[in-house]
Amino acid sequence: MPLRMIAFFTFVMLFSAAMHAYLGLRLTAPLGDEYRVAKRAIWAGLLAHAVFFPLAVGQMRNTGTPWADWLQYVGWTTGGIWSLLLILMLLKDVGWLGLGLWNQLAPASSPLPDDPDRRAFLQTMLNAGVVAATVAIGGAAWVGARLRPTIERVRIPIEGLPEALRGLRIVQVSDIHVGPTIRREAIERLVATVNDLKPDLIAVTGDLVDGSVAALAPHVAPLKELSAPLGSWFVTGNHEYYSGALDWCRHCDEVLGMQVLVDAHRVVEHGGAQIVVAGVADLHAERLVPQHTSDPVRAFAGAPAGDLRLLLAHQPESIRAAADQGVHLQLSGHTHGGQYFPFTWLIRLVKRWSRGLHRVGSTWLYVNRGTTYWGPPLRLDSAQEITVLELDRA
Repeated sequence: MPLRMIAFFTFVMLFSAAMHAYLGLRLTAPLGDEYRVAKRAIWAGLLAHAVFFPLAVGQMRNTGTPWADWLQYVGWTTGGIWSLLLILMLLKDVGWLGLGLWNQLAPASSPLPDDPDRRAFLQTMLNAGVVAATVAIGGAAWVGARLRPTIERVRIPIEGLPEALRGLRIVQVSDIHVGPTIRREAIERLVATVNDLKPDLIAVTGDLVDGSVAALAPHVAPLKELSAPLGSWFVTGNHEYYSGALDWCRHCDEVLGMQVLVDAHRVVEHGGAQIVVAGVADLHAERLVPQHTSDPVRAFAGAPAGDLRLLLAHQPESIRAAADQGVHLQLSGHTHGGQYFPFTWLIRLVKRWSRGLHRVGSTWLYVNRGTTYWGPPLRLDSAQEITVLELDRA
């Protein structure tokens, strides 16, 4: 394993241990000695999860075997609930610190009680509220992940669009994450839904799988039934590079019948109009596969101007390097829109383009929220989606 990966996993493990300890301290600190059994139960549960979670989600190399898939499902579910508890506890503690500052600056108007026992009781009640909110949000998010993807219909106005391309329908799916919890049955339903939308072109914008070709080939097999006059097109996401990107590129091309674009383009015609379809590898692909450089300039090298320039790029940030390539529309995914509350709010603070349609210079950028989910089987405030993009003249 490369030194960089060892350092990353070491950091993750240390951070996880620290956050489990933080939760244990915050949940048990207000409890008196009469709650010794409850305290021990809290610490035992957190310790068990701190050990179980990395062991469970580390079974990706064994995806396809029932025991590994079951461990990953349980691990990711409990990990998602734990992440909710952590972020809600952090938010509660920020509020508590604010009350403490208020009490110091203006004690006469502070809502905090002076009696230490009453303060401890208030802390306990707030902690109970955090736990209750975690259960409620986690339950709603679990149900949300069981729902079928919504169909998002988006009109893309393009200046000077030829009449032949007006009404052209591009169906985008992204971040399908076939793996321990997304199996063949879900892919069969997805393919039927996409084909029923009568697309002219299908774009699969990365993170198709979490696992090897050997383990997941039967589960992705229905994708070869995708049907569109202008073909199905595929670009790699970051998760392909954790799963054997070169093998998956070959499998998508030779077995599934998708046209794989890795820093490359193809020219197709529709009603006499010319469409340049280009695609780049994931933004950080070269770290694991040096020949995959994620270079939009290289992808469009030698391409004609065309009547429509379409770029498929897993990460929205690829648009920064594509700005000078005359791209009319870039299709991306990767962010999942934050996937579940409250991360759906937090992602908007750190990502400029986290979901939906954006205008970046002269280029339209659409960010798909993900057609299924990754990791925790939770979805809330960011529905799974299949996108129908219909072109029109501005």
